[in-house]
Amino acid sequence: MHDRAQETDPAAGPDGDQRWADLADLVLIISREIQFRRYTDEQAVHLSQSEGMVMRYLKRDPAAPPSRIAAATGLQRTNLSTVLRGLEHKGFIERHAHSGDGRGVTVHATERGRSNAVLVRQEWAATVSAAADHDTRDLDAALTLLAAVEAGLTRGRP
Repeated sequence: MHDRAQETDPAAGPDGDQRWADLADLVLIISREIQFRRYTDEQAVHLSQSEGMVMRYLKRDPAAPPSRIAAATGLQRTNLSTVLRGLEHKGFIERHAHSGDGRGVTVHATERGRSNAVLVRQEWAATVSAAADHDTRDLDAALTLLAAVEAGLTRGRP
């Protein structure tokens, strides 16, 4: 039987397995659904997508100059400056001079920023686990695949 979807969907051709398009679509939908949810813990503070990217990066690189944060997150320096001001205002980061002349700056997560990340991750874990009926059978495979996709997309960033 001939599949008409392959005729109209460019992702369904011989070199573009439809499942990859389905995966991308699901990732975007799931991400949006997680963003829609409000946290059950009153202490958890919702961050914008860009703010969240910066805080996740600071977990891996706790004393980073803005240029390194911009390169790692894909944010333009002007947008990053706005994001950093917002995070500073929320008490989630601090900037510290690191060179003798005071011009060089590193960005550090504060205890408030680190504890919010822990709370938010707990909220996400509970939400996603409940949505999957706490079924962990394919969780490790999903994590492995998504980590590989994330690494490949980051590596190939223009």
